[in-house]
Amino acid sequence: MLGEAAVLAGCRFYAGYPITPQNELPEYLSGRLPQVGGTFIQGESEIASINMIIGATAAGARAMTSSSSPGISLKQEGISYLAGMELPAVIANTMRGGPGLGNIAPSAADYFQATRGGGHGDYRTPVLAPSGCQELAEMTFLAFDIADKYRTPVMILGDGMMGQTMEPVVFPDPIDPKDLPRRDYILDGCKGREPRAIYSMILDINLMYQHNLKLLEKYEQITANETRWDTVGTDGAEIVVVAYGTAARIAESAIEELAGRGPKIGLFRPITLWPFPTKQLRSLSENVSKIAVFEFSAGQMLEDVIMSVGDRAEIYFYGVPGGIVPTPAEVAGFLSSVNSGDGKVGRRIEV
Repeated sequence: MLGEAAVLAGCRFYAGYPITPQNELPEYLSGRLPQVGGTFIQGESEIASINMIIGATAAGARAMTSSSSPGISLKQEGISYLAGMELPAVIANTMRGGPGLGNIAPSAADYFQATRGGGHGDYRTPVLAPSGCQELAEMTFLAFDIADKYRTPVMILGDGMMGQTMEPVVFPDPIDPKDLPRRDYILDGCKGREPRAIYSMILDINLMYQHNLKLLEKYEQITANETRWDTVGTDGAEIVVVAYGTAARIAESAIEELAGRGPKIGLFRPITLWPFPTKQLRSLSENVSKIAVFEFSAGQMLEDVIMSVGDRAEIYFYGVPGGIVPTPAEVAGFLSSVNSGDGKVGRRIEV
């Protein structure tokens, strides 16, 4: 689905290296891209693949790569280069259990890596976190649009469960790459005009300082214009669950299971993990007594929730690292514990 959405969004170049649980994507694109005049390359490594993306997007192509957790780690230097060179690209991470080589089970422990830049230097990467297949298809289009608009790499962050899920979708209307706005910065020769260059090394410290200020201004614009979130049943709620991706769907099922059996529970779902919807969650927490954070990790999004909420509400956390996916019944047990305050499941976070 992600592969077809990328093709319909005008992607014409993909380079990647096999890793479970996202191999269906490059397998699909290896047959699909040539059908539309595109290029598929299975690189000799993740490092080679991300650098091929740099070359393709510098030449003007809508380009993407994908991998899973340890593979994304290897791509971080290249992602930092894309940010420094102000080149658009889409990177998909289908997260698996870690750290290290880990396992191939669903996880969400790459939140820090995705939202804190991951590589070296003062840069940020917009991160989109779909919760289902329809949203994934739509966000693939959005990811390419944000990448082009701000000349930045954009990450689509999912987990192994999403990578193995099949659901019906309605794709957005296809985009012809010929109809995309002209990129005036691409490297396409210099005959008849001044040569242009895309560079990353800036030895003059004052010029490097100015370049970083330019990037910071861009990240402020992204924060102002591209922050996205969703809420379900938060009006009048006493407890609000904060979760994203597949975890949000499990949380919503848990909330439905508890409906009518206690205080009203709502769901706050960050759609952009960076920029994180800090102001929106902060405003919501002023009218809620308890915030319950649920994620497939030992507590990474939790830090952004704490910075957003502060001491406005009690914060509780339930997360399982290493690839274990709790059931809706287990999450319902956590929420019941939050309501009663007995602390049998999860833990309360002191701010």
